[in-house]
Amino acid sequence: MRDQEPSPRDAERRLSTKEAAELLGVKPETVYAYVSRGQLSSRRVTGGRGSTFDAREVDALARRNRRDAAGSSPSGGELSVRTRITLIESDRYYYRGVDAVDLATRHSYEEVAEWLWTGRMRPGTTFTAPAASVAVARRAVDTLPEHAAPTDLLRVATIAAATADPLRYDLSEDAVLGTARTLIPTLVAALPPAGHDRRDEGPLAHRLWTRLSPRKDPDEASLRALDTALALLVDHDLAASTLAVRVAASARAHAYAAVSAGLGVIEGPLHGAASGLAHRLLVDVLDQGDAAPVIADELRAGRRIPGLGHRLYPGEDPRARALFALLERIPRAEPALLAARDIVETTARHAPLHANVDLALAVLTTSCGMPPTAGETIFAVARTAGWIAHALEEYGERPLRMRPSGLYAGPKPPQPLPE
Repeated sequence: MRDQEPSPRDAERRLSTKEAAELLGVKPETVYAYVSRGQLSSRRVTGGRGSTFDAREVDALARRNRRDAAGSSPSGGELSVRTRITLIESDRYYYRGVDAVDLATRHSYEEVAEWLWTGRMRPGTTFTAPAASVAVARRAVDTLPEHAAPTDLLRVATIAAATADPLRYDLSEDAVLGTARTLIPTLVAALPPAGHDRRDEGPLAHRLWTRLSPRKDPDEASLRALDTALALLVDHDLAASTLAVRVAASARAHAYAAVSAGLGVIEGPLHGAASGLAHRLLVDVLDQGDAAPVIADELRAGRRIPGLGHRLYPGEDPRARALFALLERIPRAEPALLAARDIVETTARHAPLHANVDLALAVLTTSCGMPPTAGETIFAVARTAGWIAHALEEYGERPLRMRPSGLYAGPKPPQPLPE
């Protein structure tokens, strides 16, 4: 049934709190909550108590609420958010309607990021970090203990870079894009070197290599694999970290704060840190020379086998497939590729799960001499571009819309004061 448009009479009249609550299907106090969130405007009744509300605003909010309710999942009540950024379907995924694997294998990480942000391709684009931003980020990162995790370093670098940007509260599209193009290279520049001099110019993947691998002169195939991994991981719809970014952006937090929210979420072993678990599993298989005893030990300990399966891909993870294809061109990656295949085949005897991108990242990091945490760093740097894209999109929506209502399940009030 179509929503009815307000009549001319409705457009001219104002509603009482009770009338507004009835039209919205909420309690009167919720109407005032809408006012405090900026979703409704109110006007005090002249010479009396209470407020009145514009009938058109109330009607528009009621229609939005009905659309939002219709968009939620009927099975699990999951939040659904309209987005034009990434689509995942039929074991493939798309950035703004274009096959993401094709984009990642034909364009650099920076070019894919620009496409995600603007819908325009800028061939040859590179990101440059301002000297002042890099200096303050490095000073902040250098104060952390040696055992600090990659996300610790990146969070601190993000906050430090924010303090060096007096225009961070400007949420206009041009300003946020400017932040994105300088924040990502600043994060890479702030990371400590991996045993040799840092590289601070050229493609971002080349700069990141010097922070992750002790091998001073990487071959072109390895650098291409790293660059493609970054591009493949730019975005993946509303993953947990991306949802956190959109919540922050909905509250009109600036871009640095929104990225910091995303970095806080990816530390979980079920998200950004999953590649580190796959790396350690792969190293164990390489050491043992056989996946069977390693898989048996994992299952005996009640642990899930990392690097296998993905809830959004019943078949093969397209990101893993694309990255494995590139790794096959790197001779020194062959042992890790064989170990990964052994893991998949051994597990498939009882659970037919395909390799996901975490296992492919593990092959990349182990074969390039990188530490187990390298995959998490790659993931975080790559996904920062996607977080910025989602923050930009959320800034164009009504503020504070990412505010679900809690379903209270505690003691029924009023309860006596505790003694």
